[in-house]
Amino acid sequence: MTTSHYDLIIIGSGSGNSLVTPDFEGKKVAIVEKGVFGGTCLNVGCIPTKMYVYAAEVATSIRNAGKYGIDATLDKVRWSDIRDRIFGRIDPISEGGKDYRQNGPGTTAYLGHATFVDERTLEVTGLPDGESATISGDQVVIATGAYAVVPDAITASGVDYETSDTVMRMETLPESMIILGGGYIASEFAHVFSALGVKVTVVNRGERLLRQLDEEVSEAFTEIAMDAWDVRLSSVCTGAEMTDNGVAVQLNGGDSIEADVLLVATGRAPNTEKLGLDAAGIKTHNDGRVQLDQFGRTNVAGVWALGDASSEYQLKHVANNEARAVAHNLIHPDDLKKFDHFAVPAAVFTHPQIAAVGLTEAQARRTSPDVTVKVQKFGDTAYGWAMEDTTSFMKLIADKKTRRLLGAHLMGPHSSTLIQPLLQAMSFDQPVDELARGQYWIHPALSEVVENALLGLEFDAH
Repeated sequence: MTTSHYDLIIIGSGSGNSLVTPDFEGKKVAIVEKGVFGGTCLNVGCIPTKMYVYAAEVATSIRNAGKYGIDATLDKVRWSDIRDRIFGRIDPISEGGKDYRQNGPGTTAYLGHATFVDERTLEVTGLPDGESATISGDQVVIATGAYAVVPDAITASGVDYETSDTVMRMETLPESMIILGGGYIASEFAHVFSALGVKVTVVNRGERLLRQLDEEVSEAFTEIAMDAWDVRLSSVCTGAEMTDNGVAVQLNGGDSIEADVLLVATGRAPNTEKLGLDAAGIKTHNDGRVQLDQFGRTNVAGVWALGDASSEYQLKHVANNEARAVAHNLIHPDDLKKFDHFAVPAAVFTHPQIAAVGLTEAQARRTSPDVTVKVQKFGDTAYGWAMEDTTSFMKLIADKKTRRLLGAHLMGPHSSTLIQPLLQAMSFDQPVDELARGQYWIHPALSEVVENALLGLEFDAH
C-alpha cells in the first residue's frame, strides 16, 4: 500500500478544522474524521443544547408569567418542531463543511478512523469505500475531542439509554426521564426536559450538584434544583433493567426508580484511547489526555494536540483559543505562542443560569491571606425588582492588597453575559476600583449587580 504524504494532517474536524489558514495555501493538508463533521460543539454540544435551552427558557417564562400579573398557559410542546428547527440549521452546516473539505481547494478529507503506526504516519480505516489508507505528515495535530462516558453498571445491564450525543434527536418527548450525573451536562438537560414537561429524576453520587463550582453557588443551586426536580443525592447506580414501560435503575441502599428514558450524563473523556498513541511514542496523562508543553507540542517532534483530547478544560472557547495558538505555531516555529489558560470562564445554561471564572472562595483563602468577598443579590437592584428575583446572586473574590479580582461566581439570569466585564478586568489586570468607578453603568440595567458587587469589596487603604 502506498503512503500519501502531507504537509499537515489534522485528526478531527471540530476546532482542528480552523487550522487550515491561508498560511497553508499551496500546501497539502489532510483532515481525518470518523464521526459527524464539525465536532462536538456544532453537532452534539454547545450549539444544539443552547438552542434547546432557549426553548426551555421560553416555556419557563410562560409558566411563571402569573407573578407579573399576566395570565398565560403552556398549551403544547411540539418536540418534533423544536428538534427539527435546531437540526435543520445545524445539519446543513456540518454537511457543507464536509463537502468543502472533500471537494474544496487544498484539503483531502479521509472519512474514517486514524491510528498511528509511527511517529507521524497513520493508517485510516473504515473509509466509505471499505478500503483503508496510509498517510504521513510533516506535522500532525490531534484534535479528536471527547466521548460520553457510560458507567459499567449501565453497559453491563444491557438496557437502552441515551447520552448527550443522542438524546436531542429522540423521536418523541418522553413523559419521564432519569438523568445520571450532577455536572454541567446533567444540569442543563434536566432544565431542558423538565421545562418541556418531562418528569425528571436526577441521580447524583455527590452531596451537591455542580460540586466543582464555588461551594456557596453549588449549595444554592442544589436547593433550587431539589424544588424543581426529583433529585437523589449521594446515590450511586448499581444496576439497571428494562421494564414494560421503560427503564428501572437500582441505587445503593436498595431504592429503585423507573422512567421512560434513561439519560447518562456522567461526563466525557478524551477521545484518544484508540489512536495508537503508543505506536508513536506519544505520552498521555492518566486520564487519557495527551501530554503537551505550553505551546501545544507533544513529546514527539511535529505532533501537536488541542481541545478536549488534551486540555483539562472541556470548553469550546478554550479549544478555539488553543487552535489559534497552534495555527500560528505550525507556521512560526521560531516565534511560538503559548496556550492561554489564565482566567478561563465557564457557564452552565441551566435554570438559573450560572457562570464562573477564577478561584472559588475556598481556593482563594488557601492561596492568599488577604481576601475580600462580596455577595450581591440580583434582587437588591432595580432590575432585580422588575424580575421579582429572590434567589440570584453574584459572588466576587478579590485580593485586599493588590485590588485585583481573584474569582467571580454568578447564579441568575444572563450570568454568562454579566460575567464578561469581570473576566475582562482579570485578563487585563485592571484594579477593582478602576473597573467600578472608571466607567458608566447603565441604570437601571441588570449590570448594576456587577457595579454594586464591585463597590462592596473592601480593600486596604492606599
